[in-house]
Amino acid sequence: MALNRRDFIQALCLAAVHGLPPGLMAGAAWGASPSATHRAGSARGGMQYYALPRFGSVRLLHLTDLHAQLLPLYYREPSMNLGAGAARGHPPHLTDKALLRYYGIRPGTREAHAFTSIDFEHAAALYGRMGGMAHLATLVRRLRADQPASLLLDGGDALQGTATSLWTRGEDMVQALRELGVDYTTGHWEFTYGEERLREIIAKGFGDRIGFLAHNVLTRDFDDPVFEPYRLHEVGGQALAIIGQAFPYTPIAHPSRFVAEWTFGIQEENLQKQVAHARAAGARTVVLLSHNGMDVDLKLASRVTGIDVILGGHTHDAVPQPVIVSNGGGRTLVTNAGSNGKFLGCLDLELNPAGRLSDFRYRLLPVFPDLLPADAAMSALITRIREPYLAQLREPLAQTEGLLYRRGNFNGSFDQLILDALMETQSCQIAFSPGFRWGTALLPGELITMEALLAQTAITYPQTTVQELTGAQIKAILEDLADNLFNPDPYYQQGGDMVRVGGMSYTIDPQAAAGARISSLRLAGKPMDADARYRVAGWAPVADGADGPPVWEVVARWLRARQRVPLRTVDVPRIIASGSHS
Repeated sequence: MALNRRDFIQALCLAAVHGLPPGLMAGAAWGASPSATHRAGSARGGMQYYALPRFGSVRLLHLTDLHAQLLPLYYREPSMNLGAGAARGHPPHLTDKALLRYYGIRPGTREAHAFTSIDFEHAAALYGRMGGMAHLATLVRRLRADQPASLLLDGGDALQGTATSLWTRGEDMVQALRELGVDYTTGHWEFTYGEERLREIIAKGFGDRIGFLAHNVLTRDFDDPVFEPYRLHEVGGQALAIIGQAFPYTPIAHPSRFVAEWTFGIQEENLQKQVAHARAAGARTVVLLSHNGMDVDLKLASRVTGIDVILGGHTHDAVPQPVIVSNGGGRTLVTNAGSNGKFLGCLDLELNPAGRLSDFRYRLLPVFPDLLPADAAMSALITRIREPYLAQLREPLAQTEGLLYRRGNFNGSFDQLILDALMETQSCQIAFSPGFRWGTALLPGELITMEALLAQTAITYPQTTVQELTGAQIKAILEDLADNLFNPDPYYQQGGDMVRVGGMSYTIDPQAAAGARISSLRLAGKPMDADARYRVAGWAPVADGADGPPVWEVVARWLRARQRVPLRTVDVPRIIASGSHS
């Protein structure tokens, strides 16, 4: 099981003995503290911020959930990330001050801004945008030059999330991943382009440059593997096995028509077999490149033996240090590397003469463009990719007067904007918006362009819907979605956040039993009737047959008619603890 707090402190002491860098663990600032002159100082310091001491024999670089973000961006980390059951109060369910305390990160530093939502508007204005493929490329090339025995692994969700990726059906990011030098990847939103397009991407786009791995995707008829389950890769004179784990719930979370001939799932037993096959084939170190979500990976690590490292994704958790999980065969390091190109995980492994993991160092490096000059080749590629679409991307729709962001357990201000637009344009009392964790932020005063709107909505099933639902049906929907997020068994969680709800209020007890979490549904301050019918707008329907206009068209018309968008009042449910119902 995961280390407790005392074990974690002991692990840090051992890390210090072995020479792990102190940055995140002892609270040392990696860059200058915020000041009016920090940018000039940053320019002088340059790449020294990212200088890591040489350690070990193999370096694994890990990024995940890029969501097709080519350019630097603002992305606000969640201020609330509730854990269910035994996960409450443990990584990855730590935010803001609790996260800073746990990992020893000093408030007011660059790292505090990167990993939390604290004072986000001020810190974002001070430190600027983060990520960007051209700056990420500079960092990757630097770290690989320092340790040539390295692999670059992408955890999936790279090909979806922006206008250009939607319009090119992922081709923009295929080119960017090749230029970045990714060695292996797996998938989730990639599957929403459909079976034929994904096969084309793998065969022609990735070719022999990028290996697509997924042991848990099988044919529906004979349970044959659809993709390579794993690949042996010799690096630094050592044989590593990289096993791929695609998102297990793809046909449930998205329209099943996209993957009609394939089955998914966690498939513990098959994973254990793949580990055994890989070791029998010569692998001494086994890495799982996972898109399960971190809670699922933590449980998986406690049950499947022989995996040394899980490089995880899907839940967008920026976790500064691995969680060390014990199992019947030893220990497994479990990581998660954030999202949107904000971070690059760097895991240095010390392998003994038999090729087995004996020690490690880990840094989850925030990507600050003001400290990383843009890579020329990647910059040129991005310019070529975007040039045909610039007029569409730059279309101004309105100006926001308040911060617009998405991430949070129950709602975000950009989601609230979408909800408000749907209710008004569709003449509905209530609106639902999916609890997606991708979607960039805009600071007060920024233009909401078509590109910014599509950064919240660019999916292949964007239809808007209007339906009449009874109060009982609405409660049942909320109960089902709450169970997906707060089921105490991680294997019954699909990741993502709670559906965003506009127009009505409700109370939620996340720790209650399934079917008993939602209560006190109200509309305009009055209790909702279980038998009454309510007009409900939504978008991104999983079921077939929806034919409404794309959500971005609906919201764009609403924005153009306003020109300025006031600060949103974000609708969130009343959250209570078990036993405190009133």
